[in-house]
Amino acid sequence: MRFNLSKSIDLICGDIQLMTLQPTINGKVLEEYQFEEIETHSSNFRSFKFSSYDQSNFVFNVDSYTSELINQNYLQFRLQDVPTNFILNSFGIKFKSIYGIQSILRNGYHSWDSSNYISIRSDDLAKPNAKSQLTGYAMTQLIPVQMNGSLVIGFDRHDQYQHTFTFSQDGENIDLAIEVIWDQIPVQETKMIISEKLWIIEHDEVENALRDWAKIVAISSPTPPRLPEFRLTGWCSWYNLYASIDQNNILEHLDSTTKIKEKHHLNLNIFQIDDGFTPEMGDWLEIKPQFPLGIKYLMDQIKSSGFIPGLWIAPFVVGNRSNLFKEHPDWVIKDKLTGKPLVQMEFYGEFRWHKRSEEYYILDCTHPQAIQYLREVFTTWRYDWGCEYFKTDFMFFGSEYGPERAVYHTPGLSRIQIWRKTAEVIRESIGDALWVGCGCPLWASVGLVEAVRISRDMGVSWRGERSAHDLLHDLANRNFGNHILWQADPDCLLLRNKFHHLSDVEIRSLAIYAGMTGGVMMTSDKLDELSEDRIHLWQQFAKNQKMICNFPLLGRTYEYSETGYDPIIVQIQLPMSNENHEMLVFLFNTGEEPVKRIFDLEKLKVPKTSNLRSWLTGDIHYVIDNKLSVDLDLHDGMLLVLPS
Repeated sequence: MRFNLSKSIDLICGDIQLMTLQPTINGKVLEEYQFEEIETHSSNFRSFKFSSYDQSNFVFNVDSYTSELINQNYLQFRLQDVPTNFILNSFGIKFKSIYGIQSILRNGYHSWDSSNYISIRSDDLAKPNAKSQLTGYAMTQLIPVQMNGSLVIGFDRHDQYQHTFTFSQDGENIDLAIEVIWDQIPVQETKMIISEKLWIIEHDEVENALRDWAKIVAISSPTPPRLPEFRLTGWCSWYNLYASIDQNNILEHLDSTTKIKEKHHLNLNIFQIDDGFTPEMGDWLEIKPQFPLGIKYLMDQIKSSGFIPGLWIAPFVVGNRSNLFKEHPDWVIKDKLTGKPLVQMEFYGEFRWHKRSEEYYILDCTHPQAIQYLREVFTTWRYDWGCEYFKTDFMFFGSEYGPERAVYHTPGLSRIQIWRKTAEVIRESIGDALWVGCGCPLWASVGLVEAVRISRDMGVSWRGERSAHDLLHDLANRNFGNHILWQADPDCLLLRNKFHHLSDVEIRSLAIYAGMTGGVMMTSDKLDELSEDRIHLWQQFAKNQKMICNFPLLGRTYEYSETGYDPIIVQIQLPMSNENHEMLVFLFNTGEEPVKRIFDLEKLKVPKTSNLRSWLTGDIHYVIDNKLSVDLDLHDGMLLVLPS
């Protein structure tokens, strides 16, 4: 990284040029300013001072550092002499133009907010008068035109503020605004406001560049990542029974799961009861009459059967028909626009989740009684009921809105400070129990959860709402955080032979794809109803070996597709240690028509070999001049084993 200084500050990173750095306050560029480089006495530090004409009370500095420890660069920007009565929503920097990029990574904020590589050569961007805007969070990645490596730009800490990366396109020009969402936190007497470190990571690869950023996040987190010593695998009630659960059918599935686990020696360590045992969202200490012996009884039965007992909860969610809201209407966040409870989610029609509530509000965790209630719930579940695995859902409810919309009982904190303090109360209350965050902020949760869902819910069809297809790119694009920040949870596998719209080929491909990540692996199916081949899939891909996988073509699909979408995903599994394990290469056609492709094994970083063996059939696929030719039917995958 180097600066080009003339009448502006330009950042040159290899082939990528980020031109005309400008300061921003409350989403607006300070148009009238002059800048100067402040003389420093350190070779690894430079500082630029912006003097604004329209905000003359402010001094805006951008400081550049070179880390001797990891040989990368970072920026920090700071406001000085800010009046204590100034209302600050956000501040940051903007690059007026970006050149030399092929595509960008739009990174979603939570589990269900997907992450995608987006080509700047798409039809819309090619139109001279096209206008568009795209916002991602925490970080972004830029792929250069020549696709020789990548540039990652991302913040190191995520426990205080939300960070946005907004790409705007007007005709042929693309700009990038990077902002810290300050959420009107009062300015302290020091009158100084400082951003987190914004790392600029230049790398000759794509996925490993993202891993380098993840390692910085891990080191910078105020609480180090909680990485389980074993792979989280197990059974969950939702994707088979959904909310139609009772004491009898839970015990029935526990019995079948126990028998099949023992018969086939399956690595399956968790048995989790999902939503359906409480009457309304928010009434977490009330139990439906379908559970006459209570939840503690079931937790005890699960543990005595050799499993870690688990429960589902949505701690931020409060239904309008709940007793909690009826008795404590002041415990939910209010809507600044209406003065009424802020409605995060609504179900006015037929589907109401087997509950009565039409609207769902957000628990105001700045209210001392509300947070004390949440502490009591988690303490009761953990120590009185015996829950040892918590699946917390809809966790983004606590991070969606700031003071522009949300009215809190106690103002003065950012949305992420509120979320993080609440999550810390949960962790404190559950002790050393396992915790997976679902619908969860990916980065603010680091150091508190053991695992994070990285995609939307698994569906019963290939495409459509909550479909299997949603998993495909989210898993690949977020794989870099697996085993560094948390275990990645791609959601439950569907292994049953009926009651879905997936083909045998799709079931097999999805199981291999999720299983090869080495992260969380769960199913909801009644195991004694599964066919032998589906049991075999679980045996092979839910092993407890410490594995990682790579996606060698991540962000480089334009080599094979003008539009930027390549239906072939290449996934390679490797052991994390020196365990005796063969390398697996999975070629997965996610498209809607058969594909013929010749792969250069060197580009896939597969060791030179003369042949590869099919895991499924045992057939030998010969390699000629280090090139592998494959034919893949739609939604089919070819799993190949490299000779050891």
